[in-house]
Amino acid sequence: MVIFDCERMKYPNTGLYVYCDNVASCLVRQKDKINDSLCLFVPSGIAGRWGDGVSYRKLAFSDRYFLHCGKSVRIWHSSHQQTAYVPPAGVMQVLTVHDLNFLYEKPLRKHRAYLSALQKQIDRADYIVTISESTRRDLMDNIDVKEKPVEVVYNGLNQFDGDIVPPVSRPSGPFLFSVGTVLPKKNFHVLPALLKGTDYSLIIAGNRSPYEKKIMEEAARYGVEDRVFIIGPVTEAVKYWYIKHCEAFLFPSVAEGFGLPVIEAMYYQKPIFLSDRTSLPEIGGNHVFYFDHDFDPDTMTVQFRRGMELFANGNVDCGLMRQHALGFSWERTARRYIGIYNTLLSSVSRAASRPSGKSE
Repeated sequence: MVIFDCERMKYPNTGLYVYCDNVASCLVRQKDKINDSLCLFVPSGIAGRWGDGVSYRKLAFSDRYFLHCGKSVRIWHSSHQQTAYVPPAGVMQVLTVHDLNFLYEKPLRKHRAYLSALQKQIDRADYIVTISESTRRDLMDNIDVKEKPVEVVYNGLNQFDGDIVPPVSRPSGPFLFSVGTVLPKKNFHVLPALLKGTDYSLIIAGNRSPYEKKIMEEAARYGVEDRVFIIGPVTEAVKYWYIKHCEAFLFPSVAEGFGLPVIEAMYYQKPIFLSDRTSLPEIGGNHVFYFDHDFDPDTMTVQFRRGMELFANGNVDCGLMRQHALGFSWERTARRYIGIYNTLLSSVSRAASRPSGKSE
């Protein structure tokens, strides 16, 4: 049996929820390609989400302290690097590492503790996956992987196939949009400066935190606080309305393992402005615009206005932008994971079939 860990789905409106949901869905659709049975490790409210053709194991409180696995469990796929749910010895582990964001978010004095915790996870794993080359570089530069296989498997594009729903209160004029948990690493506070001298509003969607106070302080500094709206989490249907109707999508994050909203906005062929930090240049490529590395407000304003002008004048090939976004596929992600599972399963079969070497 192969178990895919969806425990992080107990936190909705997060990137890890989206990751687990999409990977699990695609694994279920392709489960006949796995050389073993598939089981999903889920919070109780998620059991049954992907139909009856797959088994579910509900998360129990005791699992954090001892993760019991019967003899049928051969692979446990840990879906993120900070998991508290680690299989016992004898069960092979695939570990997906999304980021080493602590290197960019946390003070240097705290790096050792975070690296030590990650090293323990890597020591336990049999096969390591990162979701971008940027994360792979950070991992290889800071962790001893002990010659274990480390492979990049990109995330996919979320193509919303439901009805796009407008928010209850629509923006009254042109607006810029960003989305993500409202945390310092998202760097949203550099954005209000772009509104000065324009009639744009700025809308930020995502789980809220005390960091929004700093965003609004910056908005007040530029006299645009009446045009900055931090609206909290929204449904997928509403999120895509904002992406579809915004004048530009802004994502100045300083620490990203991948950046799912970026390719979502690319699919809708919007002018996109990113930071040039961590994985974002890798994901955005030459189809987007990049802010000043140090986020100088005057330089950012010039870059933003110039980018909007270039986009309006047709200097960005929107067809190539959408084609680039479509190159990221959850089906392909799941297919590669299945390849990894089958490789590990084959290695066990080969080892079991070897003669013991003992004389009769």
